[in-house]
Amino acid sequence: MILRRSVFASLLVLLVCSDIALARAPTIGGLSRDRAIAVDAAVEAEMKNQHVVGVAVGIVENGKVVYSKGYGLADREKNIPVTTDTMFRWASCSKMLTAIATMQLVQKNALNIDADVRKLVPEFPDKGVTITTRELLDHQSGIVHYDNGKVIRTQRSYAMPHPFADVILALDTFKESPLVNPPGEKYSYSTHGFILLSAVVQRAGKQAFATQVSESIGQPLGLVTLRPDYQWLNIPNRAVGYRKHDEKIERSSDTDVSWKLGGGGFISNIDDFANFAAGLINHRLVSSKIETEMWTPQTLKNGELTERGLGFVVQIDKSGKLKISHDGEQEKTRTRLVIYPHEKRGVVVMTNSEWVDPGKFSTTVYAALDTH
Repeated sequence: MILRRSVFASLLVLLVCSDIALARAPTIGGLSRDRAIAVDAAVEAEMKNQHVVGVAVGIVENGKVVYSKGYGLADREKNIPVTTDTMFRWASCSKMLTAIATMQLVQKNALNIDADVRKLVPEFPDKGVTITTRELLDHQSGIVHYDNGKVIRTQRSYAMPHPFADVILALDTFKESPLVNPPGEKYSYSTHGFILLSAVVQRAGKQAFATQVSESIGQPLGLVTLRPDYQWLNIPNRAVGYRKHDEKIERSSDTDVSWKLGGGGFISNIDDFANFAAGLINHRLVSSKIETEMWTPQTLKNGELTERGLGFVVQIDKSGKLKISHDGEQEKTRTRLVIYPHEKRGVVVMTNSEWVDPGKFSTTVYAALDTH
């Protein structure tokens, strides 16, 4: 009996010591315990402010992913929490993948960024003017977006069940539309322009666009969950999307996004989104020369400077630091990537709540990091 009590006492001491050691743990992930707690508190407060169903956040410091975590619910009705395995749509953050794939071809001298895109993609009708790959990348092509001009869809039938998985056929969703302005005259954001850009990449790279993204971006960075969000495939851990209707939160639609893969059709978990940010910061995808060109603000024909580089938003913040970012907005999701390349820092945000401003999350996370 005495021996049993002694063993029990020893076990109790071990458990207590383990709890104390955990409480005193200097880091959680790659963050100090105090900073991790501050980040959690900041995210949870912003969730409350914006009435968020579910969100995931990833943090990069010194070029490494040091923290990633899910908060709230991936499926409210089934009470399934958001974890680092939860799959969120990238939405327009997919454009960064397309931009990188494009610039990798430029780096290989497989693509002339200033050549007429119709040399590679003659399926795109002649608009009476030259449209270049550069103008697609910096949104100066004049190609229509969703609601800034008339969108004309090509009327035809297809033999295959999911024709727009081929980015060339996806041009049928808008290629007959008139330009909204002459190329180079103004900045005019266009997802359709990036669909055309994905077709340019497919032709220049002589390989399916999705395959190029996987082999030249996903595999080198170890992005094991990054893939097209094809609705006809069973992709585990997909987040349920939510929208507001008359201030009531309800489930969103599972809209097919296969037709705009290069402009908004990829999906992954938060770890892969954060690892993509780290890959950008660590020059893992393109050379320094190409990176500088990609992250240089472009000018209009009249010399006016824009805040768009080649596929990225390029800004200098109030403290004079280079800030690179992109947002995504789509059914089922809102996303944001914002990095400071010279400081080797980054924050990525993914949520399943369509009304959310992800920029408020990235701002509050940076603030929590900087004050602890």
